Formats: sequence, C-alpha cells, structure tokens
Amino acid sequence: MNTSHTSKPPPWVSRLGYAGLLPFCFGAAGIWLLAPDQRAQASLALVGYGATIASFLGAIHWGLAMRDPHASAATPFVWGVAPSLTAWVALLVTPMTGLLILTLVLWACYAVDRKAYSNYQLQHWLPMRLRLTVVASLSCLAGAAALLR
Repeated sequence: MNTSHTSKPPPWVSRLGYAGLLPFCFGAAGIWLLAPDQRAQASLALVGYGATIASFLGAIHWGLAMRDPHASAATPFVWGVAPSLTAWVALLVTPMTGLLILTLVLWACYAVDRKAYSNYQLQHWLPMRLRLTVVASLSCLAGAAALLR
C-alpha cells in the first residue's frame, strides 16, 4: 500500500479539518448568545451542519471500499449510508433531540473509523479524528443544553 496512506495528515488537511469545526462552534455559541428570536435559526444551522458532516463521515467508507479491488463485503457500503439516514432523522425532530442524535452519530462514526482506518492503514488519522469528534460533539451537546433554557 502507498506510504502516503500510512502517515499522518498533511498540515493543510489538518487545517481544513479544524476549520470545519467553526460552524459547530459558532452554531453552539449562537444558540447561547443570540436573542431568543434568533436561536431557532442558529439551532437549525447547527443541526443542518452536523447532518452534513455525518453524511460526509459515512461517505468516506464508500470511497475507501471502492478503492479496494478485493472488497466484496457489503458492510462498508451499508455503514456508509447509516450516518446519512440517521442524520436525516435528526433534521426531522426537534433541534434539541436532533443535536443529541447527532452527538451519538458522531461518536458512532468515530468508533467505526477506529476499526476501519486500521484495515485501510489510516490509523495515523485517528488522533485528528478524535479531536474533531470531541469538539463537534461537545458543540452539539452545548447547543442542546442552550435549548433547555
């Protein structure tokens, strides 16, 4: 396998990943800090972005499986759509429930990635994935907590 797959992400990729946390952080902060009549928009933005990221995390598994010429198992393809379908449900329920669902989806994606990335020799990406998951899920939890008040 190509050695580029066995090294940590390049700095520019890490910067893109961390930049992807900005909507999570701004969305959660918006729910806490905006006027009550603007919280609905901030919560919709946070749930929508979380659903988008969950779909992205599932799609990675399709891409990885499609690159493996020996892939015959349906598992990565089935898993690849599970986050999208669950995120879609998160868009249909109340924002607080949606944010809690997305928190669980983000952690489920990380748990699956821990195993799958090793199979694809991508385990060096896991520290960044963990940090991204921690901040994204804490943002979702913070947003949900703000909706309780």
